[in-house]
Amino acid sequence: MHMPLEDTLGLNLLAANQHQAEHNREHFDGWNLLCLNVMSSPGAGKTSLLERSLAQLAGRHAMAVLEGDMTTHLDAQRLEAVGVPVVPITTGRACHLDAAMVAGGLKLLRQRLDPSSLDILWVENVGNLVCPAEFEVGEHRKVALLSVTEGDDKPLKYPVMFREADCVLITKTDLLPHLAVDVERIEAHIRQVNPRCAVIRVSASSGEGLDAWHAWVSQQRALQHQAVAATPALVSP
Repeated sequence: MHMPLEDTLGLNLLAANQHQAEHNREHFDGWNLLCLNVMSSPGAGKTSLLERSLAQLAGRHAMAVLEGDMTTHLDAQRLEAVGVPVVPITTGRACHLDAAMVAGGLKLLRQRLDPSSLDILWVENVGNLVCPAEFEVGEHRKVALLSVTEGDDKPLKYPVMFREADCVLITKTDLLPHLAVDVERIEAHIRQVNPRCAVIRVSASSGEGLDAWHAWVSQQRALQHQAVAATPALVSP
């Protein structure tokens, strides 16, 4: 059976991206850092959350950010103001970061610092509930955000994003008193799509859930460090 041309091209693109993603991950492992790919729809609160998390985790972990946006450096400037190294990646018309873009961002990051000095590299992906989940960038963990303002049906309507996530953050919970939304139903739909992921309710405004979220991040960093330590053949590239 012959596949349509567009399907074949799609598979080729994904295969090439996967190859680059694996190469990126080899670098991350060699540098002994944890890479987190943070994804969501536009406006779910990725940058606001990172502003709080970067500031509060800075005393525990050395961090840097690759900041993806279709246009402008506005979000990158917000995160740079926290005092963490940030490399902006503008994608133009592309609705996601891919592994090659991240590799380019890493080259720029290496001009500013030695990646082996980092504990965590954050990748803030472009706001989109579809494509970012399909294009790996070499990350060790995927984090998906879903704001309470988006309703409870999004995990069912966009299952790939939530199925791929290692952690789902239900954001903007401080708005719940003003919305006709059932957060228990949101969580149940996430569990229906992905029963294995961590689910944490957070608010970047009130601080609700941030301690639990930061504990999860630190735990993943420790697990990644242990995994690298158990593989003596890994050397810094």
